[in-house]
Amino acid sequence: MSRKIKRISWLTTKVIFLGIFLIITVFPLYWIFITSLKSQKDIFTVPIQYWPENISFENYINMFEFSNFQIYIINSLVVSVVAGFFTLVISIFSGYVLARYQFKGKSQVILAFFVTQMIPIFIALAPLYSLMSKMHLLNKLTSLLLIYTVMMIPFCTIMMRGFFERIPASLEEAAMIDGCNKLQALFKVIIPVMLPGIAATFIFAFVQCWNELFLAIMFIDDESAKTIPVAMNSFITKFDIDWGAMSAATIISVIPTLVLFAFFQKYIVEGATQGSVKG
Repeated sequence: MSRKIKRISWLTTKVIFLGIFLIITVFPLYWIFITSLKSQKDIFTVPIQYWPENISFENYINMFEFSNFQIYIINSLVVSVVAGFFTLVISIFSGYVLARYQFKGKSQVILAFFVTQMIPIFIALAPLYSLMSKMHLLNKLTSLLLIYTVMMIPFCTIMMRGFFERIPASLEEAAMIDGCNKLQALFKVIIPVMLPGIAATFIFAFVQCWNELFLAIMFIDDESAKTIPVAMNSFITKFDIDWGAMSAATIISVIPTLVLFAFFQKYIVEGATQGSVKG
């Protein structure tokens, strides 16, 4: 009986702890959502409204009527998808090489990839800006595509290397015995097994590019080339912050990532636990 009581107490404690954690995690997003549904005068009303008495969509309407927010969404999607795709393709090949081949300086290359993640990006801002200026890529999405891809490759390569190392080399050897060469074995045997890891890597790259602000502000000033983070930053002025528009933009900006995680949740979980291959 005492064991049963202890088990119930443990489950109750765990549920309470997880419930508190869920509330702390979800409440900021909930507050942003209800703020986006308030008119400007209702945002700072006293007492605080935990649900707006008069729901208003003026923040969403104004955002699309008086700004180019639809263009910002398209720009962010183009940059994130294209940069994520190129990062993934390059990381697959580089991760495969680091996982399957032994060569002189391999450990130094891996160490260099890790070291690049510890260097603040603003250190390279001056040479990057000079380079983009000489290439006439300022105020163009191409500059962000190049920089984001190069910036994401080291860490994504390390991720892909980890996924490759968890797959037995015997799978490739069996495919090569059946007549495949190295490249065919990679695309016909290994990559299908690694789909969860590939999906997890792409989503990681996509989210990082989607949320990046610092570099986008530095290289993009033209309205037609701004991404969502840059556009949201413009809601902060010297003397005021447009909380309604900021909240509405935040809700819209999280929708693509929520949809992405909803559709690829299975692959993300499998990617995090990949490696249990029997044979």
